[in-house]
Amino acid sequence: MRTNEDMQLLIGSKNPGKLIEISEALSGLSITCMDPRSVGIEEDPEETGKTFSENAIQKARFYHERSGLPTLADDSGIIVEALQAELGIHTRRWGAGPKASDQEWIEYFLKRMRGEKNKRARFVCVLAHIDEHGKEHLFEGTCDGMITDTLEADYLPGLPISACFKPDGYDCVYSAMKIEQKNSTSHRGRAIEKFRRYLEAP
Repeated sequence: MRTNEDMQLLIGSKNPGKLIEISEALSGLSITCMDPRSVGIEEDPEETGKTFSENAIQKARFYHERSGLPTLADDSGIIVEALQAELGIHTRRWGAGPKASDQEWIEYFLKRMRGEKNKRARFVCVLAHIDEHGKEHLFEGTCDGMITDTLEADYLPGLPISACFKPDGYDCVYSAMKIEQKNSTSHRGRAIEKFRRYLEAP
């Protein structure tokens, strides 16, 4: 077991939805999840990588260097077949842009998708963990599904696509799922499950 009673883990993200999802998925472990602002980090890391893995490591190093804490950083996005290479690592910066509100971003996205017959998409999440010894670890999760024509549920702040992405084999979108179901199905949940197994390994 790599966790102990006083393990603090910095979650390298200011996205409120991601912070909630990651904290919920790690519940039950002897971990105190912390966000960057709680340790005085107000700056944001650059994201200049060409892959999810490169960006995740970049974020983890940024927050780890400033906090000295074991850190877990997420880089994730959606790959939409009809839009080819438009989203992916650029997902949140795409379309209406990084400063757009969730509502502005998702309205632009859904309007764009209405003209596409192919609704297939894949969510990807790469988690980069820097442990107490400074070693780096990567954990990846993916989930395939379809983009729905409209928002079919409410969504956590920062995660608007979760209300219009229906995973294969399910009749509801991500954000309509119960916590346990989403954690076992979603790209982020699957990556975190690999991270949990790493932490719980003898």
